[in-house]
Amino acid sequence: MHYLELYLLVAGFDFTPTGSVTLESESGGVKREADKSYKLAPGRIRPDLAIEIVFTSGGIDKLESYKRLKIKEVWFWEDGVLEIYHLRGEGNNLTDEKISHSEEVKGIDLDLLLRCINMVNHVDAVKTFQQGIGK
Repeated sequence: MHYLELYLLVAGFDFTPTGSVTLESESGGVKREADKSYKLAPGRIRPDLAIEIVFTSGGIDKLESYKRLKIKEVWFWEDGVLEIYHLRGEGNNLTDEKISHSEEVKGIDLDLLLRCINMVNHVDAVKTFQQGIGK
């Protein structure tokens, strides 16, 4: 997902990659380790975005953990397909809504991102992505 970081940099986000940090709820009842996570602005307590690369079952089941952790957006990448869920509501009335475009990483072309991730030649993929975000 280094393409995402390239996009965040070019788009002017003041972001902090938090890597595969273990996230824990305030009550200590939930722990979750995302493959990648990002704080998308300074001063954030928890990441705004978590990314799960799914190799085994249980991807969508992990949404409940992220909801309890109050992570605003979760991306699941599995077999070349990206599914995005955004946290809605307040307090104890939180739900995850499947969305087609990121609300946290505004303006990113997800079709371009997926096309480049799935390209065999890394150099061609990076060049294609750079050209795509440079427009």
